[in-house]
Amino acid sequence: MTVVQKDLPVFKEWVAAMDGLVNATIQAQVQGYLIKQNYKEGDFIRKGTLLFEIDPRPFQAGVDEARAALAKYEAVLTTHQATLKRILPLAKANAVSQKDKDDAVGAVQAAEAQVLQAKASYKKAALDLEFTRIISPIDGIAGLANAQIGDLVGTPQGKPLTTVSTVDPIKVYVSLSETEYLQLAEEARSNSSARAGRMPLELILADGSTWKHPGSFAYADRQVDPQTGTLKVATIFPNPDNFLRPGQYARIRAVIKQEAGALLVPQRAVSELQGRYQVAVVDADNVVRLRTVKVGERSDSMWVVTEGLKPGDRVVSEGLQKVKDGMTVVPKMK
Repeated sequence: MTVVQKDLPVFKEWVAAMDGLVNATIQAQVQGYLIKQNYKEGDFIRKGTLLFEIDPRPFQAGVDEARAALAKYEAVLTTHQATLKRILPLAKANAVSQKDKDDAVGAVQAAEAQVLQAKASYKKAALDLEFTRIISPIDGIAGLANAQIGDLVGTPQGKPLTTVSTVDPIKVYVSLSETEYLQLAEEARSNSSARAGRMPLELILADGSTWKHPGSFAYADRQVDPQTGTLKVATIFPNPDNFLRPGQYARIRAVIKQEAGALLVPQRAVSELQGRYQVAVVDADNVVRLRTVKVGERSDSMWVVTEGLKPGDRVVSEGLQKVKDGMTVVPKMK
């Protein structure tokens, strides 16, 4: 076949792993016995949905105790304020000593401090009671429950109760080598769409199908992993039906540049030997000439040849293993 010349989009593919846009780890914030699970595992839930309930009775008792202590200290404050109110006119008339006045003022201030402390204790007890109702902080898919009814939760050794993940849109991570990162960064400098993060991305699922919604670049990690030499990059894909789930593997494909006037040959027309690539070129006299070439990116079943061929060259695409340099053939064009 004749070498094909055309403008070609150059694709790049990376192995990718999916994750939730937000993954909320649901922990018990107070220690107690789990008495109820209010959600169905795997369901989509809304922010504010009640997930679990912890036995509230000890915490209700704590609220009642704190409320009683607050009432007691407020009564003490009222008494000291009344005493001070009686002493102040007498102090002006020098009917009581300065010490009595100072003691009355100090008693009021101490009682005010006790009231403030009691209010704080009451708020803390009320908050602990509220924490016995464990709600979802986000919209998302609720995971499996890690605790059963009757389990003691909220202990330092306790596991998270579950995880809720926002999956629309879904976050997809890829790892770029340092070389790939430098190449893409250089391409972004000369490509306004890439520089703005608008480079369209395709998501190829495990079954080979292409996800119907294109994605986009989100952000790159702050550093290259010194152990693997890769940079973690996050991309975002719409997921309106919550079809894609965290933990799935896929491939991301992107057009990294446009190759103007690229020369294309079938991949089967290229042979490799010890890192060197060759094609069999048929000249005007139908004589085969083995020619060393340099290859670039692949595009479907074609290979870009960057050096060694020119437009109009005829290359052997079938029967390559039968030809030798210098032999005469009867070519059939495709």
